[in-house]
Amino acid sequence: VQLQAFGGGPVQAGGSLRLSCTSSGRTSRRYVVGWFRQAPGKEREFVAAISWSDRTTDYADSAKGRFAISRGTAENTVYLQMNSLKPEDTAVYYCAAEGTLIRSSWTMSSGYDYWGQGTKVTVSS
Repeated sequence: VQLQAFGGGPVQAGGSLRLSCTSSGRTSRRYVVGWFRQAPGKEREFVAAISWSDRTTDYADSAKGRFAISRGTAENTVYLQMNSLKPEDTAVYYCAAEGTLIRSSWTMSSGYDYWGQGTKVTVSS
């Protein structure tokens, strides 16, 4: 499975961005797709995840109410709509996928085997 994340860029505080994650290769409708981010000098952290089959979602507290993860109509794209962006959202955002991942592990980066290259989001105040 190959993943590609794109859609990042510079944005002012309060603005919005939509990140996209496309997949290719051997994918399965059982996959979970997650978004993680890593700010300079910090560890990678969970942002949001979605079950491809039933669209169940999960969010980090920092993302609830501002970000929305969704599955596109094409069977290989997951989006992360980010609204009301804050300077502390500045990070490189990565999408990840895993075929068999129990719900309690969705927030753990170690649970995902497949990763995209990352797309940088810079929020200025």
